[in-house]
Amino acid sequence: MADTKGFGVIGAGVWGETHLMAYAADPYARLVGVCDINAELARQRAEQYGAEMWTTDWRELLARDDVDAVSIVTPDFLHREMAVAAAEAGKHVLLEKPMATSMEDAEAIAAAARKAGVLLMVDFHNRWNPAMVQIKQAVDAGELGELQVASIRLNDTIWVPTGMLSWGGNSTVVWFLGSHSVDLVRWLFSDEVARVYAVSRSKVLAGMGVDTPDFFHYILELKRGGVAHIENCWIMSESMPTVFDFKLELIGSEGTVFADCSSHRMVQKYTKAGGTYPDVAVRVDIHGRPAGFGVESIRAFVRAVVLGEPLPVSIDDGVENTRVLVAVHESARTGQPVQVR
Repeated sequence: MADTKGFGVIGAGVWGETHLMAYAADPYARLVGVCDINAELARQRAEQYGAEMWTTDWRELLARDDVDAVSIVTPDFLHREMAVAAAEAGKHVLLEKPMATSMEDAEAIAAAARKAGVLLMVDFHNRWNPAMVQIKQAVDAGELGELQVASIRLNDTIWVPTGMLSWGGNSTVVWFLGSHSVDLVRWLFSDEVARVYAVSRSKVLAGMGVDTPDFFHYILELKRGGVAHIENCWIMSESMPTVFDFKLELIGSEGTVFADCSSHRMVQKYTKAGGTYPDVAVRVDIHGRPAGFGVESIRAFVRAVVLGEPLPVSIDDGVENTRVLVAVHESARTGQPVQVR
């Protein structure tokens, strides 16, 4: 039998369940505990995925000697206290994106992990997205020449901030989706963002009592001259066949690539309930085993913890991502470009 380590999950909601699925099915992981402020949900998830215990107090989970690592899958503005405490308790940490919603919090989390000598990975799972991996391989092989410009559209239906997330009004679509978008730009270009210019508008969601912008459009200027335009929106119609819309265009000096990760029509399903494009890549069930790139990033963390394999996402990746996202919000607030580096 393979050597195993003990894992816990803090936050058992929609995406927390993905972490539970991944740990429960991984031969190198032993799912020790589940924590959620909703006691009934924590109990149900523990029973469903075979966790040894459940609790509503994350400190109880961190105090266990049989927990070697934890996933923190809580609202983005609640990451610092839990992540710092986990590191100080000697636990390896898989932290859902974004790392934090301020540079002070991001740097505190990074410092705690480095001081404790634990692994810390922010879950930028699009680095495991088959489409993005194909594009990255083409870039690194020189097939596109020198990258010039990227355009990324990553949007959600209005159900996400008003229904799926109970805390949508305490965050923004840039924290929620822009974290993925900015990470892809830094990763694909292998470069850092030098300057940001952003605009946003607040009308639709504010009119519904949800205090967060409807959308952001922003331009990232990279240090070596590349430019990326990103659109993140939280007010797409709920009648859309998918809950998200994800497109990418990448233009280099010698080639161009396009990706459609949402309306690719690989599977189209039409029933009395309506038309859908079922998920075939993010989180799917393959003969009773969880699969998809949303699961693969968690498996990579498990292998880093248990087998010592290298982490594809560094602590600095998390910190720099937050730095850019903070600048996006500042630019949108002031109406002025913001120098990042």
